[in-house]
Amino acid sequence: MNKYLVTGAAGFIGSSIARALVARGDSVRGVDNFSTGNRKNLQGLESIDLIEGDLSVPGVAEAACQGVTCVFHQAALPSVARSVEYPLRSNSNVDATLHLLVAARQANVKRVVYAGSSSCYGESLTLPKVETMLPAPISPYAVTKLTGEYYMQAFARVYGLETVTLRYFNVFGPHQDPSSEYSGVLARFTIQMLAGQVPVIYGDGEQSRDFTYIDNVVSGNLLAMAAPAANVSGHVFNVATASRITLNQAVTVLRDLCAYTGDVRYAETRRGDVKHSLADIAKAHLAFGYTPLVDFAEGLRRTVEWYRKGVLPPA
Repeated sequence: MNKYLVTGAAGFIGSSIARALVARGDSVRGVDNFSTGNRKNLQGLESIDLIEGDLSVPGVAEAACQGVTCVFHQAALPSVARSVEYPLRSNSNVDATLHLLVAARQANVKRVVYAGSSSCYGESLTLPKVETMLPAPISPYAVTKLTGEYYMQAFARVYGLETVTLRYFNVFGPHQDPSSEYSGVLARFTIQMLAGQVPVIYGDGEQSRDFTYIDNVVSGNLLAMAAPAANVSGHVFNVATASRITLNQAVTVLRDLCAYTGDVRYAETRRGDVKHSLADIAKAHLAFGYTPLVDFAEGLRRTVEWYRKGVLPPA
């Protein structure tokens, strides 16, 4: 039986993947340094073999990969805004990824599925974003994620390690921590509206995103891990919904779901943010049958219901 390693196991996406693996009876190991991961996300995952440590520290990646068949590499210091403020800290993403790949090769890991980012596309006005487009990152965070992609491709080509990169587009859903100023915008807006606080939109609110519910991302990861190597190894794939919505539209939907009647405040656009984002997902569909399972409206409804239960503290 395969044993799976999930890096960033206490994070929003990592814990969601681990939960899906445990639910289907797989053997799972997790690693997290808890710099941004939340221990509450591990509730119900007590059966996994958890290593607390930083992948960029010598020995941690080696221990994590020992006896593992496949790796879901989700660990990263997230946020474009954080990277603009602290670029040196964000570069730890590159160190962690390279340490992991070296350790995975030494441990004879079969495949690594890597959490890429749509931020790699930058400010290109061309929509939708297609994997063949030339990357043009405009934030330190995007640079670190793109560098990780290049390392994935290099290890597949030079060492024969099967690697797959999935470029996520604005993932949201339960277990996303809204308490940080760097957290996902929908998580932050939801918890603020439920608490009667005024949400802040950076810019005019007409920027659009391909908001992708977490179940779609988990499905994409599981499908990519199981796909034939000839279809996926060394390749990059968009994982999204192929639809977009503006922040103003999202706020309108959230007002109804949260029964919020207060104001919305607008502030200056943040450096490093792109104006529009929309994915072409044809390549992922063709290679491993990826199709979005949950649309934006239903995903947002599920998200609000989860936060309404008070699982995480208010922002």
